[in-house]
Amino acid sequence: MQKTDMRYRNFVQILREELVPAMGCTEPIAIAYGAAKAREILGCLPESVLIEASGNIIKNVKSVVVPNTGGLKGIEAAAAAGIVAGDAGKILEVISCVTDEQKEDIRAFMADKELLVAPAEGDVVFDIIITLRAGEDSVRLRIADYHTNIILIEKNGEVLLKGGEVSQGAKQSGLTDRSCMSVEGVVDFASTCDLEDVRELVERQMSYNYGIAEEGMKNNWGANIGKVLLSFHGDDTKTRARCMAAAGSDARMSGCEMPVIIVSGSGNQGITASVPVVVYAKALGVSHDDMVRAVLLSDLLTIHLKTGIGRLSAYCGAVSAGCSAGAAIAWLHGGGFPEVAHTLVNALATISGMICDGAKASCAAKIAASVDAGLLGWQMYKMGQQFRGGDGIVTKGVEATIQNIGRLGRLGMRETDKEIIRIMTGQPICE
Repeated sequence: MQKTDMRYRNFVQILREELVPAMGCTEPIAIAYGAAKAREILGCLPESVLIEASGNIIKNVKSVVVPNTGGLKGIEAAAAAGIVAGDAGKILEVISCVTDEQKEDIRAFMADKELLVAPAEGDVVFDIIITLRAGEDSVRLRIADYHTNIILIEKNGEVLLKGGEVSQGAKQSGLTDRSCMSVEGVVDFASTCDLEDVRELVERQMSYNYGIAEEGMKNNWGANIGKVLLSFHGDDTKTRARCMAAAGSDARMSGCEMPVIIVSGSGNQGITASVPVVVYAKALGVSHDDMVRAVLLSDLLTIHLKTGIGRLSAYCGAVSAGCSAGAAIAWLHGGGFPEVAHTLVNALATISGMICDGAKASCAAKIAASVDAGLLGWQMYKMGQQFRGGDGIVTKGVEATIQNIGRLGRLGMRETDKEIIRIMTGQPICE
């Protein structure tokens, strides 16, 4: 792909927007970021805190450990950490530099101050509204559509910042248009681009995400899915690809204080898109540049698959990343567009529909299953086997199948998402 091609510039910009560092699960960190920013504008510690959050935010924050808090979980902990110890200038690494004394201050703040959580009104999938009050002063801040997108700041009723309209579909305001993306275009770009345009971004992702995977395998985190896989299936390349990705998630979901590089707003997706590809690249002994290109391919395919679904939904994002990793591994073995496309279709036909029931330890097992599906999709094509148009949600052509996946995740699973949230929050059966 030539640099003069509009898609080339867009792909580079998309990667710059997506491959950013974050410490901890990105939904609680988005709350911490918003809370730190609101506290900065308020100018003092608040006496009361109100966090209004959409159902998907509540779902993804409920069960995950907020890093640098001494093991605390939940929306209240995320907000308190941001207020007491956050540095809003660090964005999604907002609570990366918390002292032991500040950890105690966070607990004291939660015990002494009023922190209320309420469902956000309306049907915006990604919505966080934080209101802080101290005496007669108040600050209201809203984040919508994606984790760093502050669209409203008010102090004492005066509007200090007002962004664009909240997106109601898969398109996300403020980000580079993804409509230029296609599997064929992504393969072309990853195979031919000037690596110096993206090298720093991708190499940082490989370093950070492989690092937390090694930590997950070394120490006791979460359900230790990586160690379970290694114990029962041996140390071949396929098993190691699955177990390393799972281990990175286990560490991250359990509060490991190491940063990761996210993809499509998710650290788990960033880990899943990169770590299995690095494992295979190392095993195959390919050049470092080819390893970078393969991870780049996996990242862009993940973003493409997630675009039609949206940042949050009932559709597990690890599926998109695991299938994309399998396609990138097919590319590492000498495949081109046909191999990548068929691997994606085979993998998506196998595992699409796996639900997202929030961020927690079982994400690691879902990642392992998704990577396995991606690898199966590639192995099927090597053996001359494939799922064809008319087989369930598979339609002739990879782009048409991807459109079906977007429709399934964004629209078809909407009621499923609501029921998951009702189950997780202990609401009665809604007949």
